[in-house]
Amino acid sequence: MQFKIAIGSDHAGFELKEHLKKHLQARCETVIDCGPRSAEKSDYPDYAKEVSGLVSRGECDRGLLVCGSGIGMCMAANRYRGVRAAVLRDQVDAELARRHNDANVACIGARITAFDMAVLLTDVFLMTQFEGGRHEPRIAKIEL
Repeated sequence: MQFKIAIGSDHAGFELKEHLKKHLQARCETVIDCGPRSAEKSDYPDYAKEVSGLVSRGECDRGLLVCGSGIGMCMAANRYRGVRAAVLRDQVDAELARRHNDANVACIGARITAFDMAVLLTDVFLMTQFEGGRHEPRIAKIEL
């Protein structure tokens, strides 16, 4: 399955964002780079807003956000209707965020996560399907 993925970072996540963007393009995914365009100082909420807006409006299937820890991006992204962002630290996080929570935005910490692990987390996040069933009513309770 091919995805249209919005990707963004702050300055701390810029290098990893660029690496993940190339990886996704090599997988033949459609990637919308919401910025930044360099590693100069930038504020994570600005890029979380761009990526989350695209996912919230249904213009992108998934989002990928990278900052120093992943936490700030996750907090900012979850402010948007229909966005279910999760910080991914390991393969279990990536799988369960999708399988049980139907997460649609992955948040990765560039200061914590090695490039090869970030690629693995991204791939697992994209390939794992939502189970539905008993999880659907719980997801519905999240929406305001």
